[in-house]
Amino acid sequence: MKKLILSLSMLSFIVLSVVASANEGSDTLEFKTDAQRSQYQQLTEELRCPKCQNQNIADSNAPIAKDLRNEVHRLILEGDDADQIVDFMVERYGNFVVYKPKFDPSTYLLWLGPAIIALIGLIIVVLSARKKRKEESTDSAVLSQEEKNQLSHILSEDEK
Repeated sequence: MKKLILSLSMLSFIVLSVVASANEGSDTLEFKTDAQRSQYQQLTEELRCPKCQNQNIADSNAPIAKDLRNEVHRLILEGDDADQIVDFMVERYGNFVVYKPKFDPSTYLLWLGPAIIALIGLIIVVLSARKKRKEESTDSAVLSQEEKNQLSHILSEDEK
């Protein structure tokens, strides 16, 4: 009898855990139109969870991601378009919440940094190649004393 009670307790714990985790991950949000639902799904996949590493708010189980999903839902129902919702999220959480931040003065370094670093690298390579070529050409143009003697000897033999 003791084993039966223990087994039933464990089984009920497992069932409750599964039900609780299933309810936690699903959002039962209602929309007026399918376009709103589609917009919601697109936005939740484009917005990054502020807590999770490289996970969008649609896939994240973090409480803040759920808050953001609810906020996106509320804004869609109020009639905001995607740009307004993204601007609201960026204003509230910073550029971190978007995977592709807008090109503005605060993100110039982010967008232009790789191109600037590549340009600096290209300039360094070109200058190094020019310097090396110049050193090779000056080294070959200067004759040693022995070479000069040989050259003058050859020239003197040609004159004879």
